Amino acid sequence: MHVHANKYWLIIIALIVAGALWIINERPTKLGLDLSGGVRFLLQAVPTETVPQITPQVMDTLQGVIDRRVNPTGTEENLVQKAGENRILVEIPGARDPEQAKSVLGKTGNLEFRVFDPQSKDFISTGLSGKDVAGASLAPDDFAPGKHKILLNFNAQGSEKFFDITRRLAPLHGQLGIFFDNELQSAPSVNEAITGGKASITRQGGFPKEEAQPVVDILNAGALPVDIEIIEESSVGPLLGKASLEKSVTAGLVGIAIVMLFMLVWYRLPGLFANVALLIYAILLFAVLKLTPTALSLAGIAGVILSVGMAVDANILIFERTKEELKLGRSVEKAIDLGFDRAFSSIFDSNMTTLITCIILYVMGTGLVKGFAFSLALGVIVSFFTAIVVTRTLMVSFVSYRGQLKNPFLFGLRRSDLPQATV
Repeated sequence: MHVHANKYWLIIIALIVAGALWIINERPTKLGLDLSGGVRFLLQAVPTETVPQITPQVMDTLQGVIDRRVNPTGTEENLVQKAGENRILVEIPGARDPEQAKSVLGKTGNLEFRVFDPQSKDFISTGLSGKDVAGASLAPDDFAPGKHKILLNFNAQGSEKFFDITRRLAPLHGQLGIFFDNELQSAPSVNEAITGGKASITRQGGFPKEEAQPVVDILNAGALPVDIEIIEESSVGPLLGKASLEKSVTAGLVGIAIVMLFMLVWYRLPGLFANVALLIYAILLFAVLKLTPTALSLAGIAGVILSVGMAVDANILIFERTKEELKLGRSVEKAIDLGFDRAFSSIFDSNMTTLITCIILYVMGTGLVKGFAFSLALGVIVSFFTAIVVTRTLMVSFVSYRGQLKNPFLFGLRRSDLPQATV
């Protein structure tokens, strides 16, 4: 790294750290059920006329739908797991309104489009349903300031159905009723055939966001394959979680302090740079976690602490390579460059294998496993940045002022470790 370019990196790092500190101060920390309390439900699958038997395949589908409902982004650390042959356990941290949570879990989620029949004065089934919807989202309602409407995107088959229905209704200015769980949401008049595979659900006065967002989440998650019954519910207090959090934080701080002391004693000046980089790592990671919807649980804290070890491991590889180059008689600047270059491949390979493992855990796991994998992956990415960029920037900055190696003790070496003259 050129000394002139290094000055710019120092400014960039300072700005990044300042921004991270601002995020930490402004954004709240979302905690998991084990730390913040919340609600817990035990659900039981109930057979229906269309699904008379609860099979393992039905339970897999049911678990997936419920998981997408309570984990719309996949990182909330709301727990959804099977408990026996026909039951599912759901834990939602931070929830203070069990009734609202039950409304999200209990809704069947059936979306239907029905045509109004003037003769029977009723709406008829058209065959277009939520199965034909590829995705749903919220948008501001142009006719109700501060309120929202629900946008629907149909899949290819749904787009064809929707176009055919609106094409037949257009000459008659017929009404197309939109029903959610058999409740009429809106019935707009169709004046022309609609292409593009898009529709919207509106109502007089618009939808409040807190009412529309659960509907969007349910539509994106899909309809329940069978009915469910809540056979047990309970509220979990945060007292145990608070004690666990305090113990975890204390253990983490003690562990980090011991690691920093070791780095300082064994590697001296580079160890000091590594400790500064480790503090910057902690600030950046905490800020990144606050930017995501991730709820911090004990499993997430474990992932963070594990990534701290990887950050220190990267610095150890770099410093050992640097010491080897110094023993060969390299100048400090040359030794640092070669040390980083020769350690890079090992650090990169180690981080990539960990990231691949995190991806597998995130894709295959649920609940706490996802949270652990997500926090560990973030920690690995941030630690790679701090080890390769921050530590190197600090060391090169020292070289620009210090010049040639004067005291080998600063790098954890004895004079006998060095050749008679450095080159």
